[in-house]
Amino acid sequence: QVQLVESGGGLVQPGGSLTLSCAASGMIGSIGRMAWFRQAPGKQRELVADTFSGGRTTYADSVKGRFTISRDNAKVYLQMNSLKPEDTAVYLCYVLFWRGGVSSDSWGQGTQVTVSS
Repeated sequence: QVQLVESGGGLVQPGGSLTLSCAASGMIGSIGRMAWFRQAPGKQRELVADTFSGGRTTYADSVKGRFTISRDNAKVYLQMNSLKPEDTAVYLCYVLFWRGGVSSDSWGQGTQVTVSS
């Protein structure tokens, strides 16, 4: 069973920075994709950024130039700069992996990010 544990959330003032971390553990074969999603109250879950096994990364338009995703083996990070109140949400880590030729995925429980003065 694969587990994802996020950390790094908290309360920050507008314009501030936070770094989220996510560590995957368990019987992971090879990782194809790691991503950060977020979900604000009353809104749908949305993709923030993701990184693929070949090194390609993608970002939501709303965070381009402010957020940076990076990966180190089974850990993924999200550096968030110039935070805005609209970035307030629960941030969830996601992994897509292969084991024994079968793909599976897993979600973390989420970490709260609140941007407020």
